[in-house]
Parts: sequence; C-alpha cells; structure tokens
Amino acid sequence: MADNRVVVYKGPGQVAVEPIDFPKLEVPDDVAEGVGLKKKAEHGVILKVVSTNICGSDQHMVRGRTTAPVGQTLGHEITGEIIEKGSDVLFLEEGDLVSVPFNIACGRCRMCMERKTGVCLNVNPARPGAAYGYVDMGGWIGGQAEYVMVPFADFNCLKFPDKEQALEKIRDLTMLSDIFPTGYHGAYTAGVTTGSTVYVAGAGPVGLAAAHSAQLLGAAVVIVGDAIPERLEQARSFGCETVDITLDTPIEEQIADIVGEPVVDAAVDAVGFEARGHGPEAHEQPATVLNDIMSVTRVGGKLGIPGLYVTGDPGAPDPDAREGTLKIRIGLGWAKSHSFTTGQCPVKRYNRELMMAILHDRAQIAKAVNATVISLDDAPKGYQEFDRGAAKKFVIDPHGMIS
Repeated sequence: MADNRVVVYKGPGQVAVEPIDFPKLEVPDDVAEGVGLKKKAEHGVILKVVSTNICGSDQHMVRGRTTAPVGQTLGHEITGEIIEKGSDVLFLEEGDLVSVPFNIACGRCRMCMERKTGVCLNVNPARPGAAYGYVDMGGWIGGQAEYVMVPFADFNCLKFPDKEQALEKIRDLTMLSDIFPTGYHGAYTAGVTTGSTVYVAGAGPVGLAAAHSAQLLGAAVVIVGDAIPERLEQARSFGCETVDITLDTPIEEQIADIVGEPVVDAAVDAVGFEARGHGPEAHEQPATVLNDIMSVTRVGGKLGIPGLYVTGDPGAPDPDAREGTLKIRIGLGWAKSHSFTTGQCPVKRYNRELMMAILHDRAQIAKAVNATVISLDDAPKGYQEFDRGAAKKFVIDPHGMIS
C-alpha cells in the first residue's frame, strides 16, 4: 500500500511525484546481497522529511546526462524528524530533528575510519560510496519524498541540539546535507585562508556556497564566474566580484581588472562535466573549467574540484567524454605545481562545525544561495526553473513544516 510519495525521473527533462511504499527498516536487496549486510536494518531510522532540496547533481540525471534509468527516485539532500528507529539505534530518539549527509556511510570500514565517508566500502556493491536517490549509488530510495529510511543512523545523522531553534533556521540548516559542506570542501581544499584571492567557476548553488565558504575562511576577494546574469547578480548580492564568461574578454583579463594580476591564490570548479566554453556563441566543452582554473591559479596554488564528473555521459559532445575522458591540460597543472582535490565531499568532515556557524549567526548560507521553498507537488516546476538557470536553491517542504 502506498503511504508515501517521491519525485521520480521519467525521462530526459521530465520528473513526476508518484506514490511509493512507506519505508521499512531494510537495506536495498542489491546492497544486502552484494556486500553481505543483513536485510533488516535495525541500525536505521525512518524520517518524516522536513526539507529536501533540488541539487544540480539531480539535474544531470534529469537532463539525461547520466545512465539513470526511468523510474529512478530522486533526492539526496535530506533533513527530517525521526518517527521510528531500529533496536540498534542507541543515541537518537523519536522526535529528534536531524541533518542527513548525502553520503551513505557505514561508520565501520577503513574509509569511514579515515573520515572519507564519500567512498564508504560497505554500502554499494558497484563501487565505493553511496547516496540516496542517485544512479549507480547503491539503489537507496531518494529523499525528495514525504518519508525516507536512513541506515547506520547513529553514525550518519547529525542531531540539532535545539529543535525549536533548528526549525527557525531550517532554510540554512537544510543546506548541511550537501551544498554547504560541498562548497566549503571546495574552498578548503583549494587552500583558501585569510587574505586569499579566490576564483569560483559556476554561480549555481554549489558555486555560491563555495563563494560564501571562501568568505568564512577569510578570503580578501572572491570572484565568481558564470554565463547567467541572474546568477552573477546573486553572487554580487553578498559581496562577491564577478566574471562574465560570455564576454570575448578572457577570464584572466577580467580577473586582472579586479585584483591587479591575471591569477588568484585559489580556484574552485563548481561546474563539472556540463561545462561550456567562453564567448557569446560558446558550446559545450567538458574540460573548459578544469583548464580555466589551472590557467588562473598562481604557481604552487591549489584547486578544489567539487563539480561532478562522471564515467558515463550519453549526451557528451564526443566519444571520449562519454566515458569521462577529457582533454585536460595536465602539463600546465604539472608545470605550475598545482594540487588537485576531487571527488564527493565527505560531508561528515564539516557538517557539525558548519551547523554551529549557522546556529550562532556566523553563516547565512540560505541568503547566499537564495533558498526558495516549494511544495512537493511543485517539484517538477522547480526542476524546470532550475534547468533554465534560476538563481535559486529550491527547498522542498513535503509536510508544510517550514514557516
């Protein structure tokens, strides 16, 4: 019997809200069989979803740019209230309000012990790492839903210390499940510190989160590059400088006009594999941003790359890119002695500290990314607006709990 609803991928450019069974304390069959877990998940909890966000990573699937099958459930940014817990959950209680990292992690394997929770070894038989509602990430049901199951809850769930206070700040706290830690990870691994000059490629929600994170880390100047005027205006709204990549003026020259030289101390790729070239008639060039950030980062600098790159892209512009092989100027990065950090953000490495920054008014991430609340029924419309480049971070409120 369907006692739940979830957003489902229906084919390129299409999503729908469909009925689905109420979650059980069980792991997906493929995970149980593939890695030897028990089917019954007494280590899990069931959440009433308070907020769940639309992510740019979801859009890659919805555009048909991954191998996601029709029927794939969506949603990996989850904040919710515990309404049921398994007998092995020791430190959480029904009624607790928690943030859920998009990385599903067991808390027991070597990677989890090393705080590399984005590549947990025990939650996905296909490859290291898992996520809710994402292709090739273990078959876990998506969280753009009314209810969802979270495994290994004592390890994965971040409990908010004061539920009433958390609900008042939910527009900010909902960003802890992914984009705030992901943006922070990009800036932190790029070496941003007091007085840094920083270039962030991409003014989508992750790029804006990276820019705000760079400010928190003490950057002197944060420059954000994008092709969409509305998104560049959003970056300027909280103190960033901007670069318009549709202009014929090279990025290096635009940066020099801002900081006095054509390079920065640190750079972040918040675009990923659907990158486009420069100029008013630019077309898709998957390696453009990676090459840009090498070009504009000083000798000995660092590059943070939270932007998503995939091993299977059916819509890529050339055969190599379809399997994730890109024309990267690695010789330039080598010659400049750059350091690169790639891969999923290990959310648990950062989320507690960022929670404290929000609760004590040191971070205003909802303002930075223009958090915009919609109902679950309006999720398809939200996907359409986001795909058109809206300068908004859509927050889905399935139960009308966000004031």
